[in-house]
Amino acid sequence: MNLFGSRLFGQTIMAAAVGAALMFSTSASHAQSRPFAGLDGAWSGAGTVSLSDGSTERIRCRADYKVDGTGQGLKQNLRCASDSYKFDLTSDVTSQGDHVSGNWSETTRNVFGSLQGTAGGGRIDVFVEAVGFSANLTLRTSGNKQTVQISSKGDIRGVTITMVKT
Repeated sequence: MNLFGSRLFGQTIMAAAVGAALMFSTSASHAQSRPFAGLDGAWSGAGTVSLSDGSTERIRCRADYKVDGTGQGLKQNLRCASDSYKFDLTSDVTSQGDHVSGNWSETTRNVFGSLQGTAGGGRIDVFVEAVGFSANLTLRTSGNKQTVQISSKGDIRGVTITMVKT
């Protein structure tokens, strides 16, 4: 079985992409009232995918973020690729107080799901799910560096991505 072409790998990477979209919501100056304010624009970065056998593969990502007029809604388009894998993800995320929620879809594989969690103090904790798949995400912000860490069970154990504004 080609792991990098598998549906589980795709869903785990999509969860990472959703996390990459959410990680921008933890800006310390906007965490309570307008968590997505100032995040419009293009972003890029890289990270790694960790497999249950201990091996890793690098992943590269480019994103475009559109924040609504209230600063509490975010629409995201994200494209990522590793040496053996590509995907195109969109998400629509909202914030109410310290609660974040939304929906995501990966267009090339027709996979979609939901997300929910909490945000505050430069950190986000989110549960991402789709049919037959779930993952936990922890997101941290420090200065202009944004990092997302994903953990799930199965062949794909973790994903880490760091992005900066381009």
